[in-house]
Amino acid sequence: MRAKILCVLWVACGCFASPARAQMNVRVFGDAAEESFAAVQTFEAVFGQSMQPLFGGGVEVTLLSDRVFVDLGASQFKKTGDRVFRNGAQVFHLGIPMHVTLTPLELTGGYRFHVRRHSWLVPYAGAGVGWYRYRETSDFATDDENVDTRHAGFVVHGGLEFRVHRWVGVGTELAFTHVPGILGAGGISQAVGENDLGGVAGRFRIVIGK
Repeated sequence: MRAKILCVLWVACGCFASPARAQMNVRVFGDAAEESFAAVQTFEAVFGQSMQPLFGGGVEVTLLSDRVFVDLGASQFKKTGDRVFRNGAQVFHLGIPMHVTLTPLELTGGYRFHVRRHSWLVPYAGAGVGWYRYRETSDFATDDENVDTRHAGFVVHGGLEFRVHRWVGVGTELAFTHVPGILGAGGISQAVGENDLGGVAGRFRIVIGK
């Protein structure tokens, strides 16, 4: 799958850049995010709260005088919570550790809005698709009880990049993801009727490159 995604990114960059290859820049970035997951009841029951951190990074290509961008980024959420059982309105903790790992891989594109009077400040907005791997394992669980699945979703994001140096930028952005179908097949997420593993995230980003 990774090879296919890299091929798509390469072809997309080539299509945009062929008439103006000299204007293409490649940058790398690292980001830290705090996401409020849409599966509020599930995350609160298992981890105590629906707000959880993710960390990651990726590569960005800017084209057409830094107006158009294509991003390929990966991140990860990994945490150990408690397996729970719900009976009516009551949630009972079973005392069995549950290890959850979420690994998003997102391909997005969008536009960067340059302001002449404030060249150090670049607003941007974009959208794209994501591939999300979700793993859930518990102590003493069988292979049939553990979960290892992948699902596609979509992402919309926008933010501000502050150029602090010719080769360095920092930014903040807000992202919305929708990833239906991973949750809801069993356990607490099925009991409360939640199947979306997306959410709303605030991200802080460091960019290296022009």
